[in-house]
This record gives sequence, C-alpha cells and structure tokens, in this order.
Amino acid sequence: MNDAPPPSPRGHSVEVFGADAIRVVSGAGEGAGLGPAARAHPGDIYQLSDAARPLRLLIDLRDPAAPRIAQGSGLGAPGGAVAHRGRLVLMSPEGDRVDLELVEIDAALYGLPLSPLLARRDYVLLRASPPDGAVRLSDLACAAFAEGTRIALGDGGERAIEALQVGDPVLTRDNGSQPLRWIGQTTLRAAGRFAPVRFAPGVLGNAAPLQLSPQHRVFLYQRGDRRLGPRAEVLVQARMLVDGDRVQSREGGRVRYLSLAFDRHEIIYAEGTPVESLPVSAASAAQLPADLAEDLRARFPGLRQRGHFAPEADPRARP
Repeated sequence: MNDAPPPSPRGHSVEVFGADAIRVVSGAGEGAGLGPAARAHPGDIYQLSDAARPLRLLIDLRDPAAPRIAQGSGLGAPGGAVAHRGRLVLMSPEGDRVDLELVEIDAALYGLPLSPLLARRDYVLLRASPPDGAVRLSDLACAAFAEGTRIALGDGGERAIEALQVGDPVLTRDNGSQPLRWIGQTTLRAAGRFAPVRFAPGVLGNAAPLQLSPQHRVFLYQRGDRRLGPRAEVLVQARMLVDGDRVQSREGGRVRYLSLAFDRHEIIYAEGTPVESLPVSAASAAQLPADLAEDLRARFPGLRQRGHFAPEADPRARP
C-alpha cells in the first residue's frame, strides 16, 4: 500500500470568476459582464454576484512571457494559452483598492482578483489598462515574516522564526505537525511593497505584535453577512487589512524577512494567528533574490506545490 501523497500539479494555483459573475450594476455599461479593458467605462459600478463561485486555475509559468494551462487545472485544457486582456482598478466604498486581471482562456473571459472581492458590494472602476502580456501573479506569491515572529511548534511550544531549523516540527492547521523543509531570509529596505504590515496585539487574536510582508496572506474565519467573498473562511493579503490605526504599514529603516516552506502549502500559526507558508511555485521563486530562488528550486524541483484555498462554505448554512 502506498501512503505517499499524490503528486502536486505543476503550476501556480489561482482562482478566477467567469465574466458574467462580475457585472456593471450602474453606469454607461449597466447590465454588462466583464469585457475587454478597451470597452470598460471609468465610473461604472461593478458587483460580484452573491451566487458566484470561484474556479480553480493552474498556470504553468516556466515561460512567463507565454503562460499556459498546467496539468491538473480545474479550468481549460493542459497546454492551452492564458492570454492577458487587460487590468481593471476598482475601489470599494471604504476606499479599498482591488486590482482585477482580465484573462482569456478558450475564447472565454475571466476576472482574476489580486485581493478578495465582497459579494453584493459596489466597486467603482477607477481605470482600465490595455493588455500588456503580463498577468501579475507575483502579487499573490510572496509570504514572509519579520524577524522575531514566534511560530507554533508541533509540541505546542513556540520559537522565534530566526531560531528555527530545517526539520523542526511546526504545527499546521490541516496536517498536524509537519517538518520544516526550507527557510529563506533576506534583509530589505522597509519601503513601498517591502514595508512590513504590523498588526497590533489582539487584532487577529495575536498576543504580541505580528509583522508580515504586505502580500502575505492571513487566514480569516468570518461570521455574519459582511464577508470577503462567498466563504466563511478566506485568505486575505496583509496589505488589504491596513487601517492606519491598529494595522499599519511600517516604512523606514530595514527589515529582515524570513520565509518558511513545507512539503505542502500550509496554514501555520504566527503569534497564535493562522497565516500561510510560502507557496512554492515559479511565481514565488521569481519574487525572491537570485540566491534564494536558486536554493528553493534545488530543494523543490519543479516548483509545483498545490496552493492552499480555504474550503467553500455551505451556501445553505448561515453562521
């Protein structure tokens, strides 16, 4: 009997919505679903349908200039082209920005949000950009902790991330204690997209301050009707939770970032808060310094981890 896990698909895993799931509810294009960027009208108001369900797409990025459908994708035929058809920049009533990539697969258009969309919420189109051939998956691929972050271990204890070693047992949400397979670290200027996001104690149940890279995704369990998408459980980029008060972007000086990778893309616990490990893929490797990317490729040949997605909520259940 072979108890080994099935091989992971080779590709970067993302979620997309069909064009009809995101429609103009007010403005010049009222009633229309997503279309090419050239036909979009700034000022139009878009909504994600309450009944919309995301589709899982695996993209082979071995040739970033010509992305293809990877084996194991839930959408499209393996080897098929993923064509970039533009980019929409939307804004919520609260002033949150959402970048929406437009991609075409088998002559059908899909929207790939780089951060979560709220169902039944109004999003005003700020601008539409023409296709440039580049789907910005890098914004979904970076996960790093600031030095000093305490990580939960398989025995219930905690250890500062910089004291961890390959092979140490780390507690995961879905698979219990798992051995750490890779640690990467780099020191960067804390500015722009490299400035850490700081969560004050208690914001996410964290006993101590928690600092993550802006694109690092936090696992949230949502109650009530105001949800980020049609799920009770969702992964949200840290930068999308910045409120300027208890969650801040901390610019200035330098920051030492550390990334952790496992046999699978896992949800682990940092300062008691569930967050993702580094998703090992061509997209994440492309965001690392050259020496770390080379080391990651050597440790994970093929860069083909399956991305972790929070499970679908039962549409019949209401929390």
